[in-house]
Amino acid sequence: MQKTRFTKKEKSWILYDVANSAYVMLATALLALYFEYLSPSENLMSVWGFTNVIVTIISVILCPILGTYADFSQKKGVFLVFASIGITACGLLSIFSLLSKFAIAGLLFLIMYIITEVGFAASNVFYDSMLNDVTTDENMHNVSANGYAWGYICSCIPFAFCLLAYVLGSMVPGMEWFKGYAFTIGCLITAAWWLFFTLPLLKNYEQTNFLPRPEKPVKETFRRIGSIFKEFKTNKKALLFLIAFFFYIDGVHTIIKMATALGRSLGFDDVKLVIMLFVTQFVAFPCALIFGKLASKVACEKLLLVAIFAYTAIGVFTLFLTYEWQCWILVVSVGMFQGGIQAMSRSYFTKLIPTDKTGEFFGIYDIFGKSAAILGLGLTALLGIFYPLSESNGFNISLLPLPVLFTIGLVIFLIAMKVPAVNEERLLTSETSIQEENTEDEEE
Repeated sequence: MQKTRFTKKEKSWILYDVANSAYVMLATALLALYFEYLSPSENLMSVWGFTNVIVTIISVILCPILGTYADFSQKKGVFLVFASIGITACGLLSIFSLLSKFAIAGLLFLIMYIITEVGFAASNVFYDSMLNDVTTDENMHNVSANGYAWGYICSCIPFAFCLLAYVLGSMVPGMEWFKGYAFTIGCLITAAWWLFFTLPLLKNYEQTNFLPRPEKPVKETFRRIGSIFKEFKTNKKALLFLIAFFFYIDGVHTIIKMATALGRSLGFDDVKLVIMLFVTQFVAFPCALIFGKLASKVACEKLLLVAIFAYTAIGVFTLFLTYEWQCWILVVSVGMFQGGIQAMSRSYFTKLIPTDKTGEFFGIYDIFGKSAAILGLGLTALLGIFYPLSESNGFNISLLPLPVLFTIGLVIFLIAMKVPAVNEERLLTSETSIQEENTEDEEE
């Protein structure tokens, strides 16, 4: 039966979602506007999209190497290094508003933003792979979902202060001089929040599943990167899932990364954009918790299928996004399934892979997830040059990649569902718990 209370390790793990979600909120809502303040651009959506493509390429190259090395009982240390890089770089983003008079400030900001994103992405590889060490198979889906849920709702706390500073500098008459300082304050608050809620995980996490440390760990790391792909020959379900994940998570990342730039291109003012982001977070909180609870009663595959299908419909809906009321529907719809699709993907993949190789497998998981973002962000940014959203006539050609990629992901996931898992026992833990729970209910 699924637990209702979390252990200290589980709580500490969940708190890192609370920590880094504050940065996700800042990056989604304000960093694109920060760059526009430093370096005004006629096509913000394309510039921001191509910048995130660079982030993705670096992450795809770096993360599998680090993930494989971390499986030699080094996960906590490498996680600390990259979390520190992300936190420090986030804090350093604050200085560029003080350099706004210099033409190079915008370029330097983008470089520091890329460093922040790489630190964030790399630390998440190790964080995701820690899930297997902090909880049990029975509670894995619920812990994963709670991480996203509490991350969504708690990230609104530091962001509220960031937003207050931004409103003072952007919308209060006579306070225009404060706008640059508002971005400075926002980055510092976010970095401090990220650091504070990272500390419990550093204190309480212990890696229990790992490989014996070889004499030459670096050489062995590169050898294992090649051999890990051979394991997919016998674990076809995991491979098919990753391919499906590649396509459907692409749309999820594209929507998250491009939210502010997308809204700006459609002509919405800053106040409405920020309110919409808040609504998304508040809707995502209970919905992610619901997904976690349902995982103890419904097979995770079925929950993922529902979420992918919903996102496919959302992708089609974005093609006709023109009016404000449509944006509100989009905001609520994304909030309903955003946490569920990410949380269920993370915990579902954990059950498909060996317990002592989570670092290297999540390095590959990150390749599929991050490299997918190259495709989505790159295509929407490229199409945005030729078919700007501001000039669309009821059909947003630049957003066409979204429904296409969601549909491909849906079809491949349906195929993956029919393939038996290598470790069927772990995958069916939730279903076994459901049967036990139903039996107890009948006896009562």
